[in-house]
Amino acid sequence: MQAKTECNIDKIVAKLKQADQPKSDFVHLMDSFKEPYLVLVACILSLRTNDRTTYPATLRMLELAKNPAEMKMVKAEDLAKAIYPVGFYENKAKQIIELSRQIDEELGGKVPDEIEELTKFKGVGRKTANLVLSQGFNKPAICVDVHVHRIFNRLGYVKTKTPEETEFALREKLPVKYWIDINTLLVTHGQNVCKPIKPMCDKCPISDYCAKII
Repeated sequence: MQAKTECNIDKIVAKLKQADQPKSDFVHLMDSFKEPYLVLVACILSLRTNDRTTYPATLRMLELAKNPAEMKMVKAEDLAKAIYPVGFYENKAKQIIELSRQIDEELGGKVPDEIEELTKFKGVGRKTANLVLSQGFNKPAICVDVHVHRIFNRLGYVKTKTPEETEFALREKLPVKYWIDINTLLVTHGQNVCKPIKPMCDKCPISDYCAKII
């Protein structure tokens, strides 16, 4: 099915902002984090785990520690117990404790503000690094998760096969002024309307600008 009008990114962003769709508790929590370390560890928990599970797990984790110096002292089994049942919870507990140690002991307690440095941490990919930059440092960066990848391809705005390909395609095409906000907008839209299976096109505020490529 062809789009009714051109895939106009300015109108798409404006319509999504006007729609003001309900955010998940975890998205609200991430929006409240301005400390790069909190964005980093919460994002690690969220990988391969839905928001309903990640939100309470993040709150339990923060009861144990809120900064690298505190977190490096937590026992792996205690952190694993706190974050269960997030995906790969035992591995994530060890990963978070080790990167906390590195940040505290090797980086003076400061989270790096460059993608190349962030991705040196074991298990930290471009999605997580970009979210830390945009959410934690307020630096222009495009965090591409499954929602962003799916929706931009469904719109016909890009034609890519992986989230990483989508990130680089968007870096070439998406206006920089939208880089920071686009993840929250599309994650929320993807959770409420533009779902992987049976998207609710009849209720979609940007249906007129979508190529509906399924």
